[in-house]
Amino acid sequence: MFKQILEIVLMNLRTIPQRLGASLVIVIGIAGVVGVFTALFAMAGGIDSTLKSSGDPRNALVLRGGSQAELNSSMDRDTIDIVRQGPGIRKDAEGKPLVSGELIVIAELPKKGETLGANITLRGIEPAGFALRPNLKIVEGRQFTPGLQEVVVGKGAAAQFEGLAVGGKIRLRGADWDVVGMFASGDSFDSEIFTDSATAQTAWGRPNYYSVALVGLDSADGVKPLHEALDADPRVNLEAKSQVAYFTEQTASTTQGVRVLGSAVAVIMCLGAIFAALNTMYASVSTRTREIATLRAIGFGPLPVVASVLVESMLLALAGGVIGAFLAYVLFNGMTVSTLGGSTFTQLVFDFKVSPALVATGLQLALAIGFIGGLLPALRAARMPVTVALREA
Repeated sequence: MFKQILEIVLMNLRTIPQRLGASLVIVIGIAGVVGVFTALFAMAGGIDSTLKSSGDPRNALVLRGGSQAELNSSMDRDTIDIVRQGPGIRKDAEGKPLVSGELIVIAELPKKGETLGANITLRGIEPAGFALRPNLKIVEGRQFTPGLQEVVVGKGAAAQFEGLAVGGKIRLRGADWDVVGMFASGDSFDSEIFTDSATAQTAWGRPNYYSVALVGLDSADGVKPLHEALDADPRVNLEAKSQVAYFTEQTASTTQGVRVLGSAVAVIMCLGAIFAALNTMYASVSTRTREIATLRAIGFGPLPVVASVLVESMLLALAGGVIGAFLAYVLFNGMTVSTLGGSTFTQLVFDFKVSPALVATGLQLALAIGFIGGLLPALRAARMPVTVALREA
């Protein structure tokens, strides 16, 4: 049985050059499906990776009760002081609670090559804000000086927006701000601009106003006691959650749309590729009617015939899948782009990530298309009566 299958498969493969044009229809069609599928899901994977890596399990984010995102939250200085007195908060070298009251606002700057402004997040932080983000490193220039209109910019933001080179100036709230440093953190903060919280409050006319409090905890288990303590305090209406949990929620809302779009496009293209494979394999079987009938007449069973057509279809599909995945990797992997964040309405800079798991999924998709596209022609070839086939050939 296996010997018969192998012999027919090899015979079919040797005749592919004679049917090169028709075979390329399958290869190119499936390469397009896998390429588009891989690119769209690499985009979702990049957003997902960027947001999830932004959270530290030993950090808690305190927001106003009911707020869905940092931008929707607000609290005053007295509230921040109450948060500092919460349980389980880590202390710095001077014995002060590691809490950063942060103001998040939307600024507008032109993207490179464009004249219209695009939204970018400006985050005013307190000194503890750097200590609570250990991944964040100044890679060029220096940190801003509190009290001065100076900013440090994320590496991703600097690559996407005009005027964010170190040593340059940007116009914000009717004043010039000096870009004194660039940082890299490898997460969503790379898309932002950081400055001193008090300076930001003054410039944006929001004295005594914060959006959130970023809190360092003694351990990752400290979120629940902190939340319970703040929830029981009648002076405030606050919600404390793990910073990891917060960014996981943001990831779901941001990537869901991309994955739905990617799935819809992939389904439509898959249907087209399946019909192309069906037509091609039907044509292939028709052109080999005499060969198939002859093989059946000399003793080859129907199963080897079915298997040979399916193997040919799936090998062509696999070739298309490999080409599509390779092109997606070469063209998109590591490419830095930006998109509008779902809950922040600002630009999120991220890299496409073509992971091995994504490539494997794309190849499985290609094999599935090849199997479905080859199944009906294979059954037709196996059920063809020998005498009829020889007469029609």
